[in-house]
Amino acid sequence: MSNPISDTGEVLVAALYRFTRLDDFADLQAPLQSLCESHGIRGTLLLAHEGVNGTIAGPHDGIDEVLSHIRSFPDCADLDVKFSSASTMPFNRMKVRLKREIVTMGEEGIDPRRSVGTYVDPQDWNALIADPDTIVIDTRNDYEVAVGTFRRAIDPKTASFREFPAWFREQRERLLGEGRQPRVAMFCTGGIRCEKSTAFLKQEGVEDVFHLKGGILKYLETVPSEQSLWEGECFVFDNRVTVGHGLVEGSYGLCHACRNPVSEQDRASDLYEEGVSCPGCFEERTEEQRASYRERHKQQRLAAERGEQHVGARLVGRRDD
Repeated sequence: MSNPISDTGEVLVAALYRFTRLDDFADLQAPLQSLCESHGIRGTLLLAHEGVNGTIAGPHDGIDEVLSHIRSFPDCADLDVKFSSASTMPFNRMKVRLKREIVTMGEEGIDPRRSVGTYVDPQDWNALIADPDTIVIDTRNDYEVAVGTFRRAIDPKTASFREFPAWFREQRERLLGEGRQPRVAMFCTGGIRCEKSTAFLKQEGVEDVFHLKGGILKYLETVPSEQSLWEGECFVFDNRVTVGHGLVEGSYGLCHACRNPVSEQDRASDLYEEGVSCPGCFEERTEEQRASYRERHKQQRLAAERGEQHVGARLVGRRDD
């Protein structure tokens, strides 16, 4: 199946996932890694018993070949893929990793293939979350929510997705109260955390649960900005850092010390030094650490001038979606 973006010379980015039973997932690792490398594809793909997840980037024909290969996995013909583009390669390397979960929640018995919330198409999402009887929950991490979120959304202020179950159990009474339970609508970047979080709520006995089909990325791609209830930009796990409506590259950079997004205002601060510190982490680091970051940044810059990739180069941020 070909991707829907015409060949403009830009790098094609494909965010994908599929919950499916992969009994021999370890056997899939080496062939998939080799295929990606042979087609100039970079990014991260996660394989586990419960399926496949990741984001990759590269030439259009190479992306098509890799997606065709993944669709040959058991029950992956309907692989969920969101396409966007980047002006330059947004990843430093290609890595196919074996994991216990393709998105880590750490709860036993959660299976989105068996029980999951109701999917809501992007064009129907506004009506759902604008209803005052709907509780809207952002299932992403605190540094992602800080960049942008939907109007009326509750921020759990979690540092990682595995904190979400404990947060919900602690806040359940406050959120849902007693008697007739309100609708719960949840969302994330690409949809995978929503599938797990709605499956978790169903297991906790919450029935009226909904999630945004295709995640924020599909919403920003398909809903016109003048009709949008999204405020800000959307953090993505690659070197673009953020995207906006139409999935155009956003205005945020990245602090390579704390791996958090930094705004134009952050970069104008006296506490910001490229590759070394930002206002959010300056007080959390010692001068010795900053000196180490400064030397690392210098070596990366020199390697780039030689057309090489520095051994210390890392992918953006954390991998949580």
